[in-house]
Amino acid sequence: MPTPSARLRALRDQLVRERLDGFVVPLTDEHMSEYVGDYAQRLAWLTGFEGSAGTAVVLAEEAAIFTDGRYTIQVREQVSAADWSFVSVPETNVPAWLGEHAHAGMRVGYDPWLHTRGWVEEARAALAGVGAELVALERNPIDSIWADRPAPSPAPLAVHPERLAGRGAAAKRADVADWLAAAGADATVITALDSIAWLLNLRGADVARTPVALAYAVAHADGTADLYVAPEKMTAAVAEHLGNAVRVHDRATFAASLDSLAGKRVAIDPALAVAAIADRVERAGGTVLPLRDPTVLPRATKNPVEVAGHRAASLRDGAALTRFLRWVAEAAPRGGVTELSAAERLSVFRAESGLLRDQSFDAISATGPHGAIPHYRVTPESSLPIEPGQLYLIDSGGQYEDGTTDVTRVVPIGSPRDEMRDRFTRVLKGHIALATATFPRGTNGGQLDSIARRPLWDAGLDYAHGTGHGVGSYLSVHEGPARIAKPSYPGGGPAEPLLPGMILSNEPGYYKAGAYGIRIENLLLVVERELPGGDAPMLGFDTLTLAPIDRDLIDPALLTDAELTWINAYHHRVAATLAPVLGGDDAAWLEARCTRITR
Repeated sequence: MPTPSARLRALRDQLVRERLDGFVVPLTDEHMSEYVGDYAQRLAWLTGFEGSAGTAVVLAEEAAIFTDGRYTIQVREQVSAADWSFVSVPETNVPAWLGEHAHAGMRVGYDPWLHTRGWVEEARAALAGVGAELVALERNPIDSIWADRPAPSPAPLAVHPERLAGRGAAAKRADVADWLAAAGADATVITALDSIAWLLNLRGADVARTPVALAYAVAHADGTADLYVAPEKMTAAVAEHLGNAVRVHDRATFAASLDSLAGKRVAIDPALAVAAIADRVERAGGTVLPLRDPTVLPRATKNPVEVAGHRAASLRDGAALTRFLRWVAEAAPRGGVTELSAAERLSVFRAESGLLRDQSFDAISATGPHGAIPHYRVTPESSLPIEPGQLYLIDSGGQYEDGTTDVTRVVPIGSPRDEMRDRFTRVLKGHIALATATFPRGTNGGQLDSIARRPLWDAGLDYAHGTGHGVGSYLSVHEGPARIAKPSYPGGGPAEPLLPGMILSNEPGYYKAGAYGIRIENLLLVVERELPGGDAPMLGFDTLTLAPIDRDLIDPALLTDAELTWINAYHHRVAATLAPVLGGDDAAWLEARCTRITR
């Protein structure tokens, strides 16, 4: 198997054959997905980097890999500094870097099926400023040299029943048709895999940890739709579910089918659709309307059935996690437990419900210094033993047909040091501040982000990731459009007001490089709040996640009376809800861990 250095040399040789001076390699697929199938893992294949966000630029004499603060440590552990320079975003970005490192006459290639039009315009302008050219390629040059590139998944589609979706696919298509009429559009091209799954009440297994299928959809103003999917994915049950109003075509015909939109006004999401799609529609004579995917907001604002399903999933998941936390607390101090064996044990606990469909992402099972890597991914080669004196961080979640979960807890192995308790308690204070926040309608997550950071800021501390992301309903564990993050944080577009029904994470953290990491994560449901005497429509959060927060890491002296009241009330609810489900020794252990905390 060629080394990453050999692969970089092979790519440069391929660029020479194609008369190119450079190429841009993003970590995405033709649907602008965050998590991608193995066939689209071009960045990992080329560089060895296994994070979930990043981009590489290869020029003849230099190569750079761009990552954000979540991967500062990880990228340096996985990628050769002899071959690559490490560039931090959002301090800079790929177009800006190209404008500084390219020179006149250079031809830099890009795959138009892996970039948005906005990116293309920015990169083209940056290169033009130095007399260089951005070149759209018909074939990705990595695909020409990746000899054993995996084929796309052949997994079949599955129906997501209305009893779990809460709304039928026909009704959803009718809503899109109404939206098209109001926008003066004839059709919309929907490319995001979770949007297609939500709109048609379908699920798949083409992307690890995310129940979606590789497909495209075109929804029309008459309420019909065209679905483009590999024929082998169709089943009789899916065909019956879709009915006559959804025409099914081979996914391989999608690009050519865009020519049929000639003369029509076509809505295409500029943030979610790749440049190749809008370019093809315009070349065919269609008019592109740069409008947001009409399924994004209704998908994010969960209906009552989806909320009830998530509550059921949270209870089931919380019981499994509690059993795991007891196991770690008792087994790890005795020795023999590793990051990998712990992650595997948690998967077993979740699977014992009989309702787990998948993990919602690869568990971040991290002890000691690995805990300081926010998106650490354990492998057989990297797995460390969990030893006394360390903090063990477990960030994990499950995919259940009624809900998607995501939760982080930290377990001290033995007695924690005073510094660990101080940092953990400050993270807890920020977590409580966000969980109890009340805010007027129209507030976006960026306006709430500092609430969770202030207890850390007061001590000169911070963390280099967002505080919260949206979560899907048996869909992606990272779902837009809302988030709770600094405005400059990568991954978000315009600030999105929070709305009732949205589910977001609450996960402030602290990371001491080379030593330990702390993160406390629950999922929150945005709900309406009525305040006595108030006259503005207000919103707040209900905490959905049920699992104990380690009391040995809490310094009660740092908590206010209100914060003590919150943690005690939360633990009371956790014990009252989960103990009857657990029973026996697990219930007794949980109740002991949820007893009242006092100063």
